[in-house]
Amino acid sequence: MPEYSVLDQVMTAVRHAAASEVMPRFLRLGQGTRKDDGTLFTEADIATQRALEATLPRIVACPVLGEEMSVAEQEALWEANEQLWVIDPIDGTTNFFHGLPYFAISVALMQGGRTVLGVIYNPVADEMFTAELGKGSYLNGQRLPLKQHTPLMTEAIAGVEVKWLSGKLPQRLATLPPYGSQRNFGASTLDWCYIAAGRLDVYVHGGQRLWDYAAGCLMLIEAGGQMTSLYHDDYWDDDVWQRSVVAALNPGLFAQWMKWVKYNL
Repeated sequence: MPEYSVLDQVMTAVRHAAASEVMPRFLRLGQGTRKDDGTLFTEADIATQRALEATLPRIVACPVLGEEMSVAEQEALWEANEQLWVIDPIDGTTNFFHGLPYFAISVALMQGGRTVLGVIYNPVADEMFTAELGKGSYLNGQRLPLKQHTPLMTEAIAGVEVKWLSGKLPQRLATLPPYGSQRNFGASTLDWCYIAAGRLDVYVHGGQRLWDYAAGCLMLIEAGGQMTSLYHDDYWDDDVWQRSVVAALNPGLFAQWMKWVKYNL
């Protein structure tokens, strides 16, 4: 019998969860529920998280921290464990609930607060993004980035989530943006993948949760991209539970983008 790598096993688990728990419910959901923080979740989120909670510890024996846990459970797991699976069973639940085909399952293996393996899967497009520390990042086996493109900042496509931005930055982005155009698709995990792939040129988000960035940040790092946070030069110094990001794939574009964003905070 062939031996399957940890990455191969995670990819299989994610594909199975998508096929058995996510896609059978897509376009067929009747009602969603709001959590205390106002975010939406559905029976598909719960079922997918349970499926991954049952499978992942058999691949690497450590606990699973999932989005659909209480804050107390999440914080306790983070504090007590050097190694953790961190999952978002469906990132982009609002899209999923309303029938918009842009959402993903995200799985990260973290050690000492840093990500060593990440898998992000968009089941509608059948796009499997993967990364391992020191081994590169890939889309369906093709190494990222998919293209090397260095536009002028005035021609760049930006991924911008203004909801969590504060101060004068949202207004400056709305009235005097330095880039050519902007997008916000509603799934942070896939935003990271699109930056890593070269589909987006620059990116800013004012506050992502752990499961929003755990797998995605490794996709960008392994593709050769760079990131910082809004108020910390070192991205990893920002708040674990509400981490901001300023990122780009191209180093020259990153320097310009970071300088503009921080000047306009």
